[in-house]
Amino acid sequence: MLIVIENLLTRNDVDAFRERLGQAEWVDGAQSAGSRSVAVKQNLQVERNCPVGVELGNTILRRLGDSPTFASAALAEKIWPPVFNLYQDGGHYGTHVDSALMRWPEANLTLRSDMSATIFLSDPDEYEGGELLVEGQYGAQAVKLAAGDMVLYPSSSLHQVTPVTSGQRICAILWLQSAVADTTRREMLFELDQSIQALSFGRTVDDPDIDRLIHVYHNLVRHWAVV
Repeated sequence: MLIVIENLLTRNDVDAFRERLGQAEWVDGAQSAGSRSVAVKQNLQVERNCPVGVELGNTILRRLGDSPTFASAALAEKIWPPVFNLYQDGGHYGTHVDSALMRWPEANLTLRSDMSATIFLSDPDEYEGGELLVEGQYGAQAVKLAAGDMVLYPSSSLHQVTPVTSGQRICAILWLQSAVADTTRREMLFELDQSIQALSFGRTVDDPDIDRLIHVYHNLVRHWAVV
């Protein structure tokens, strides 16, 4: 399941990010690729310890903390700090799967990648190509969102970024470890939570039917979560 969160960043946020990223230190993205992925990865990314990247990444983390949809969809236990990347002049990232375990020694951080996210910082009309293709049960889905929007998808899925034939595609990416590792269970909880919120509209705060659904939801989380 792909989950789109619109307007995670406001237009003012996006404009400020683009201006600040012009002052960042960009390096060859292949430096962070695995032994197989390095052969299919062609992009630039902001150095992990670059102060600009750290500052903007922290802003994204705060926005995620304010998003009820993200909280419901991810049930995040750990989040790998956002990484900023840039594709241009045919830059692409061929079909790959994200590493299952990610280790950042400097921060003493290790996480299991359950979900991946792309936050778009370029509007679709700013570049040609550059679709995020995520393979799923019913084939590949192409994603190319407005600046400020984010898509969440299972880290276990094969995915790629198609070549950017003109313009620049600038994004932030991150990975997270969920309290509920199983993708199917996590998606069921998300659907249940979204249904509870929809059914709660117009009902009293002590509606017994809603209370029973909330009871089921939290007991499922309690049964499936590992923290």
